[in-house]
Amino acid sequence: MTTPLVFDRPLVRRRLARALEQGYADFLLVRAVEDLEERLSTVLRSFALALDVGTPTSIAADALRRSGHVETVVRLSPVPERGSILGDEERLPFSGERFDLAVSLLALHGVNDLPGSLIQIRRALKADGLFIGALLGGSTLTELRQSLTQAEAEVEGGVSPRVAPFADLRDIGGLLQRAGFALPVTDTDTVRVRYANAFALMRDLRRMGLTNALHDRRKTPMRRATLMRAAEIYAERFGDADGRIPATFEIVWLSGWTPHESQQKPLRPGSAKTRLADALGVKEGAPTRRLGEK
Repeated sequence: MTTPLVFDRPLVRRRLARALEQGYADFLLVRAVEDLEERLSTVLRSFALALDVGTPTSIAADALRRSGHVETVVRLSPVPERGSILGDEERLPFSGERFDLAVSLLALHGVNDLPGSLIQIRRALKADGLFIGALLGGSTLTELRQSLTQAEAEVEGGVSPRVAPFADLRDIGGLLQRAGFALPVTDTDTVRVRYANAFALMRDLRRMGLTNALHDRRKTPMRRATLMRAAEIYAERFGDADGRIPATFEIVWLSGWTPHESQQKPLRPGSAKTRLADALGVKEGAPTRRLGEK
């Protein structure tokens, strides 16, 4: 089956290159790296060879090198970068079962075939290798999406795709399992950033390379009247009491291990050696107390 083209991948890379040239707005990425370091600190093992898959800057690879958990880091960069391998997160240029750890921060939400990318990452990992990723989730920029949709409908009488669709947490765990990862774990970190107005938010999005790169986007620029109306709607519907506006960024975290015989496995039905009643300290058949009851 042909993967639907949601994103214009060459445009995604050009937008990122422009953002890096103009000064990348890295506040979300800094937060993600700090979270990555905390997550790795709970893993009681070291990794000989790690792979950074498409993180917008080298900040994650640099953090891995400083961590003491990793001996060598290979970085796959989506744009030309000294000391890194230029490549695409949808087509990893590595042989199978090579890496002990793979990370990807704020990159995989922009691929057309997320299941395919996860499968390639899993194949690049050795048995009992760990993958940790972070991507933007479905609640990201919900205020901006609603404001643009309403403004375009009012001013132009129709709606065109303006903000990319993001992954839903409920789907990510299933995607990890489909890709062949064991022990999958997902969670979210919701970040609320306040701006003076919608135009300040849009400047930051440009400096993160997150402006519209949808494959089926309207090729003509947004009308000034539509843009102004969107800013008005944003302030009216979502503005705080002090006149500033909030912008929501949902960071979805996902992790999984490549299967290995040493990993914990669920018990077979009927194989338990302790009765549930004994574990609860009650007699067999005795009523149990539900949560919220005294």
